Formats: sequence, structure tokens, C-alpha cells
Amino acid sequence: MTTTGKPNWVLVVHGGAGTILRSKMTPEKEAAYHAALRRVLSAGEAVLSAGGLAVDAVIEAVAALEDEPLFNAGRGAVFTAAGAQEMDAAVMDGRDRQAGAVAGIFGPRNPVRAARLVMDSPQVMMAGPAAVEMARNAGLPFADRDYFFTQARWDALQETLALRAAGGDETDPARRHGTVGAVALDTRGNLASATSTGGMTAKAPGRIGDTPVIGAGTFADNRTCAVSATGHGEIFIRWTAAAEIAARMRHAGETLDKAATAVVMEDLMPHGGSGGVIAVDAQGNVALPFNCEGMYRGIARPNEAPQTFIYR
Repeated sequence: MTTTGKPNWVLVVHGGAGTILRSKMTPEKEAAYHAALRRVLSAGEAVLSAGGLAVDAVIEAVAALEDEPLFNAGRGAVFTAAGAQEMDAAVMDGRDRQAGAVAGIFGPRNPVRAARLVMDSPQVMMAGPAAVEMARNAGLPFADRDYFFTQARWDALQETLALRAAGGDETDPARRHGTVGAVALDTRGNLASATSTGGMTAKAPGRIGDTPVIGAGTFADNRTCAVSATGHGEIFIRWTAAAEIAARMRHAGETLDKAATAVVMEDLMPHGGSGGVIAVDAQGNVALPFNCEGMYRGIARPNEAPQTFIYR
């Protein structure tokens, strides 16, 4: 999807690719996802419509996604094979490529706010207990295991473990693509991206995907674009998916849509990298390519009703 004309603020969000298979989707579930995406867009739109910075807008949008148990981040995070929850998040400011990421944390209600703390520190990435301690010392809100527990995520873990015990393989893409994210262009022409995830259902404890890896799952540079990815993290890391889109734009002169589509369909897909990205460039053009059944996504612009989508 592409827009042209005078740049103005734009906000794009995603709640993960793969999604609930269409065959398993009910009208009630579909309505709930659309409503949640609209709430998330409203959180980021409040910042941008008031003339705020893109980086602040993506933080608010992703924090709202983390508060929605429907999505695999924050409150809705999935469980590892050991029955724990480990969360990753990242944010990047396109003005100066300042970036912050946290990996393998549990406790902060909104991991993306912990990532923002890291961005404002001398570090770029912090992991585990040290990252949690930084969040605690900064006074970020914490929550206990009851807050983060959702029955659907626990049931998904039991089903996956049972499938593995029987020698089967997980084929439901909704359990492999759980990530949320936001990209934005503000009225000053600045870009930003933020991404958050609970990982993959029954993942190995300590496994880190592409979300907190700057240039893989999260990237922003005012000269090119802002990108947030969702998909099979290991493949997105190997192909530096988010940064590759920006590189195609800078060095090959490709449009945002051409670059993003090529990475998702030609680089990632042939190597097992199912998933998708959301991206916006400095002119306000938007791209949302994905190579699986669906991707929860939404767009907000000035003077337009917000749009939300699940399938193609």
C-alpha cells in the first residue's frame, strides 16, 4: 500500500503475522482483534496528532499492544518450553539511529518502556536480570505472574509439548509469529520503530529472536524508512531483514514498497522466513508485505478513519 503527496504524520501497527488461521477464526474473535487494533492506533495517534515525536508515538502504540492479551507481547506473552515467560523489545529513533533493546526479561509490565530506558543509556542492548534491575530502579510499573498468565497461551504450550512428545512438528503459524510493533512518521519528518514479543510458543529457554536485534526485526533511519518485523526470527536475523529494506532504498534507489516486498518475498520466504513487515518512509509511503496467511495490522493518518486488517 502506497500513498503520495505532502508528508504528514502516519502510524502503522502490527500484532503479528501468521495469525489465527482463517478456518479457526470466528466473527467474535475477528471483531475483538479489530477493536484492539483500533485502541492501539488511538494511543499512538494521540501523540502524533498533538505534534509529538515519532519515537514517543511508537512507544505508546507498542505499550498499548503489550496491554492487550490477544497479542503475543507483554500481558499476552507465550510460554517457553520450561513454562516461563521471556520477553524481548526494541525501539529505534530515525533522527540519529539511537536504539535500545532488552532481551529475556520478565516483570516490567511494558517491556518496550524498558527498551526505551536502554536507548536513553550508553548501552544499546541489555538482557536478563540486569535489564530488569534497570527497569526497577527507574520505577517502571511491574506485574506478577498472574497478570501475565493467559489460559490460551498455557493451553497452546501444553498442546505443543504433547505434539513434540508424540514426534510431531508444530504447523500452526500463529504459534511461531507472535510479535507486535509500530512504525511512525511525525509532522517534523522523523521516523521511528518499536517492536515487542514473547517469542515462540515452547521456545528453548534463553532463545532470542529478531525483535531486539537492531537491523533484523527493528530499524529506523530518517534517510530511508522505519521497519518493524514479525516472523521466523532466526531467518530474519540471518538476512538482516529490516536493515536490508533500508539498504535497498539507499543504495539501489528502490521504493519502499519494492524494497520491502523483495525482502519478504524473495529473501526471506525461500529460506523458510515466513512472516511480514510494516514500514513507512520519509514521504509517508507505507508498505505491509507478508508471505503467510495473514498479519494483524492497522494504519492511521490525519483526517482519515483508522483502517485495520487481518487477512489479505
